[in-house]
Amino acid sequence: MRRLPLWLKLVWTIWLMIWVPVYWNRYGPQNFLYFCDLGNLLIGLALWTENALLFSWQAVGLLLFQTLYIIDLAGAAFSGRHIIGGTEYMFDPHIPLPIRLLSLFHLVTPPLLLWAVCRLGYDPRGWKCETLMTWLVLPVNYFWRPQYNINWARGLFMREQHVVPGPLYLIAYLTAVPLLVYYPTHLCLKHWTRGRNTKADHMEELK
Repeated sequence: MRRLPLWLKLVWTIWLMIWVPVYWNRYGPQNFLYFCDLGNLLIGLALWTENALLFSWQAVGLLLFQTLYIIDLAGAAFSGRHIIGGTEYMFDPHIPLPIRLLSLFHLVTPPLLLWAVCRLGYDPRGWKCETLMTWLVLPVNYFWRPQYNINWARGLFMREQHVVPGPLYLIAYLTAVPLLVYYPTHLCLKHWTRGRNTKADHMEELK
């Protein structure tokens, strides 16, 4: 039985077919190592497979950061000030408007992930998968084309830091983000979906 609507799967797939070549041509392959961009591809796979682990994995990794993105974008749009930073490019007239509009997927991702986790249930292995992906991807970001500082691998807010040695910063990042972001998000999602997961499991037993 299909639990996610077909129209949503088709819309996301068609959007990916537009977004991937445009971004590849504009920003190059390294841009697809951003966690949010990797998330787009994994969400596409999750939609078609209706896999709770994939959705949980992306929810743990993206919900906080995408929400902060939305706050910063909204703050800049209404007040002209970037509260957090990271969305300045959305107001850069040198970047074609259609490309900036494609980046509005950040607004869709959090509600989509919450809805999917609510619908399919939360898989507690998600935070471990996100941690493993971070440990694999971030060192690549650190060494490959470091001038792009993908995922802030060399410093926060798109600026390379020089306060501590680079390798020490990288180790701190690989330790702090799973402990301070992924695991607390995991606990919140686990608590939020506890009753829903129990109900879903009961319905499966009745089938």
